[in-house]
Amino acid sequence: MDPKFTEVAQLFERFKSAFIRNDFDTGSKLLSQLKVLLTEFRSLPPLFEETPHAINELTLARDIYEYAVVFSVKIEDQDTFERDFIQLKPYYTDARGRLPPSPQEYPILGLNLLRLLVQNRIAEFHTELELLSASSLENPCIKHAVELEQSFMEGTYNRVLSARQTVPHETYVYFMDLLAKTVRDEISGCSEKAYDSLSINNARQLFLFSADQELFEYVKEEHPEWEIKNGLVIFQRAKESAPCKEIPSLQLINQTLSYARELERIV
Repeated sequence: MDPKFTEVAQLFERFKSAFIRNDFDTGSKLLSQLKVLLTEFRSLPPLFEETPHAINELTLARDIYEYAVVFSVKIEDQDTFERDFIQLKPYYTDARGRLPPSPQEYPILGLNLLRLLVQNRIAEFHTELELLSASSLENPCIKHAVELEQSFMEGTYNRVLSARQTVPHETYVYFMDLLAKTVRDEISGCSEKAYDSLSINNARQLFLFSADQELFEYVKEEHPEWEIKNGLVIFQRAKESAPCKEIPSLQLINQTLSYARELERIV
């Protein structure tokens, strides 16, 4: 076996050990080293050269980037997730005919869809869906993201929040928590405009919390301008927008008639 391949494989094993024990500092350092070493394999994208160990190198690189994507979720770094997913994607598309399917492909594709949904990048969400085959859309990981997007667009927020209990993969929990925050932020924006106040019980139900204490913590952390008093959640009403200036309608009519007369003369 090629010494360079052996070096990368051994370093990858060290990274996986750090990954399992949640040693994020060591994992980040090892992952950076792995990515640098992978650049020396000419069999990898975008070159795809036919080297003696091309299949082994492609498989190892795919495994590394799959771990990198999940690792970025562990450290809650969405920017790193996006970069690693972009590097991983060619292994699912351009190298599909050369490599056996990866069991992590659909969980990661679904995870990326969920990320796009959390970031409200709906156009890109649908673009990614268009790239998938009809059979892929039936995969539970993909269906989970699609159903979430439909519920979110329909405003059936209770289904969005309850979906956290049925995630198809444990890595989805991070983005589901972010999506729950997005949903509650949407509800809070509407509530401030619709109500002066709500009873604690009604507010808890509206914000889809299971206990009053969860509501209190949400208000404290996200909306300190709200007040909880006498069994009510009192919203800080947005200041009324400045009144619109009066439109000089008579002046506009006279100008329009003047333009019309000038046009008649020209014609």
